[in-house]
Amino acid sequence: MQRPFERLAAQMQDILGDGGILKRVIQPGEGPLVPRDASVSDVTLWGLEVGLLTMKKGELAHFLFKPKYAYGDMGCPPLIPSSATVFYEVHVIDFLDSAKVDEFFALSPEEQNDVPLATVLDVVNTQRFFGNRCFRQSRYEDAKDRYKQGVTLLENREALREEEKSSVEAALVAVLLNLSLTYFRLERPTTSLKYGQRVLEMDPNNAKALYRCGQAYLELGDHEKAADFLTKAQIKMPFNKDINNLLLKLQESYSECLEKEKEMCSKMFANLKSSRH
Repeated sequence: MQRPFERLAAQMQDILGDGGILKRVIQPGEGPLVPRDASVSDVTLWGLEVGLLTMKKGELAHFLFKPKYAYGDMGCPPLIPSSATVFYEVHVIDFLDSAKVDEFFALSPEEQNDVPLATVLDVVNTQRFFGNRCFRQSRYEDAKDRYKQGVTLLENREALREEEKSSVEAALVAVLLNLSLTYFRLERPTTSLKYGQRVLEMDPNNAKALYRCGQAYLELGDHEKAADFLTKAQIKMPFNKDINNLLLKLQESYSECLEKEKEMCSKMFANLKSSRH
């Protein structure tokens, strides 16, 4: 009688020819294969690294990894016994190819400036995606570093033709907005405000930048400026839930502040009266 993995193995493809890694495609992907230099998180098996290189974006596949390509003779106690064959279901949602980034940063500043703008924008976009991944994992310092690299690359680009300037500015706005939010999460509202204001210098009507500045001013306790920026943001995006919720928070914070001032004044007058008696 066949064991479950044996029945499964009979329906799978031997991708190395030694029976160590078996694969069955459940949902085909599209486009190129995952590149060798792609960034993939949570890869703990040598076999899984090999298996991923046979997959495409969007692909869903089942894998069987023999011990040699999994946890070996030792296993991973207490969950995985020794010499275990392991089953994985893998879905490639997306991947980032870091090879182009690595090649670009290996160039001198002069060589980087001679690279076509499209390549620079690809590198910046990849850095931004890496930053976004770090941000989602609450690794805000790492996200900040990725975003700042992107800003530096765009700002160092020299001798831009007129038609290139708008592409660079659009990429710069996106990364600066990311930086503004990241510094806010790092509890550095003054720096968050600085990057939001830089966006507004390029695009005075940018609703996200207006919101970021209002958010920072509220955190800094400047209710008047927070109200100014958030009201302008609401005019641009009247049905945005985040903006409207922050305006409500601003109103509550302002009311609390007035109440505290009123209470403090009452205590001051009470102390003044008692000192006269």
